[in-house]
Amino acid sequence: MWLNKFYNDRNKDLYPNPGNITFQYGTSGIRCKSDYLDHVVHRMSLLVALRSMCLKSARVGLMITASHNPQDDNGVKLIDPQGEMLESTWEEYATELSNALNNDNVCNILSKIVLKYNIDSGYKPKVYVGRDTRNSGERLLKAVILGLKIFKSDYEDFGVITTPMLHYFVRCYNTNGLYGQPNENSYFTKLTNSFKKMRKMCSDYKNYSPIIEFDGANGVGALKLKDAMKYLDDSLIINLHNNDVMNSRKLNLNCGADYVKSNQCPPTGLSIIPNTKYVSVDGDADRIIYFFIDETNTFYLLDGDRIATLVAGYLKELIMASGLNINIGLVQTAYSNGNSTNYISNELKVPVACVPTGVKYLHHTAKDYDIGVYFEANGHGTLVFKESVGILIREELLKQKNEEKLLVLNKLKWIMDMTNETVGDAYSDMLIVETVLCDRGWNLKDWCNTYKDLPNRLTKVTVKDRSIFSITNAERICIKPLGLQDKINLAVANYPMARSFVRPSGTEDVVRIYAEADTQANADRLATEVASIVYNIAGGVGELPLL
Repeated sequence: MWLNKFYNDRNKDLYPNPGNITFQYGTSGIRCKSDYLDHVVHRMSLLVALRSMCLKSARVGLMITASHNPQDDNGVKLIDPQGEMLESTWEEYATELSNALNNDNVCNILSKIVLKYNIDSGYKPKVYVGRDTRNSGERLLKAVILGLKIFKSDYEDFGVITTPMLHYFVRCYNTNGLYGQPNENSYFTKLTNSFKKMRKMCSDYKNYSPIIEFDGANGVGALKLKDAMKYLDDSLIINLHNNDVMNSRKLNLNCGADYVKSNQCPPTGLSIIPNTKYVSVDGDADRIIYFFIDETNTFYLLDGDRIATLVAGYLKELIMASGLNINIGLVQTAYSNGNSTNYISNELKVPVACVPTGVKYLHHTAKDYDIGVYFEANGHGTLVFKESVGILIREELLKQKNEEKLLVLNKLKWIMDMTNETVGDAYSDMLIVETVLCDRGWNLKDWCNTYKDLPNRLTKVTVKDRSIFSITNAERICIKPLGLQDKINLAVANYPMARSFVRPSGTEDVVRIYAEADTQANADRLATEVASIVYNIAGGVGELPLL
């Protein structure tokens, strides 16, 4: 077989599996302590090369990142040609390769893939590579490049970039530039120019302020926002905080979107002033959340649910004003706040679908609509437009004479052009949110007043083996271990307006717990009770988490 010409005995001695950890490739790729990842990322570079060859030399991507994880962690995720997540059947190969005991096994798995897909050696692999700011990234990059060279890949290393940027670059290449050019200038120009055009239409800001206090999680989002500010001119005034990217120990440490969302409190590293607009992103800049405190020092979180409702409501108004026959839908997960779902269904009258946690599930279902809006509660999400929608809007712009409708159509076009449709993108999402707030003349309090969130709490329990858990109904019901769901139901019944579910992590032996109820105290108590139930039934490890 031609594979042996590339992956020969000399290459088989590279990066052996030390056998310390069992890996699983999930929605977030693979993540763990960076010390254990050398053989994993090396093997993923072999897999991504085969993926490109299988797709007849389509450009694919490999990103070295662990997003919101602590700085000692790292990880890898693979990107398919349209900038989407790796196709699910290939996730299984990624898991298999990562856990292969020796390099003979690796060769056998690669051979199996080649035979199954009848991969032709004549196709040259084409791969884009990027990494976040973690110190371990450079070391892991060497293992990746060595693997790409084994298959004589045509690769380009973009260095330190955000994860959404790499997704964007991959799609640009495979659309022959129709989506944009695969470089940073194209990325910032396309998104920002549309934003600035929209901004010129806002003559009266009313309650809106263009000033943002930006928590960059001491990661690549802070680094790249400095570049973005050159394109923004004075259309936004951004004050950077937590932007010490030179000290990787600070990455995601008591700051960033995940910290603010999970702890429901402001991050360290910035001063908190009442009624000021704060934005937090995560370590690879694919999540974003807003927050503020009021005059009584009460904390208000505007998370992915809030962003989804804000954008979906705005788009629906534009669609109705345009007179176009375009349907819009919103996709959520079980983590979405119950009152956000009620607001979308009953007030906005926008169809809502609930899917399992994971961007690939949300993105797939969002594509069922002409315009699909999806955001996980953690702030990861985007908008997806069918190609026919873009064509329809542009055709209407050419023949429309009514000035009001022309403005509405342009607004739809500009929102579409400032969207990174490939994946959740903190920068793109921030531009969209700021556009809607400005056009409405809203401050964060106005936005917050659209509906009231049910108080909620996220926590987690470390367990011996997450594989004993089985969940169904878009992850809202746990069917294994037996009896666990019954005990959760009994706990939930003790609190008004309550809901709780448990979900095993896709990458580590952790069970995540979500609880909501009529008051924050009750949500906290319910989360603690359910954590105790999981700990006792499923073999908890370490100390029981207490809130």
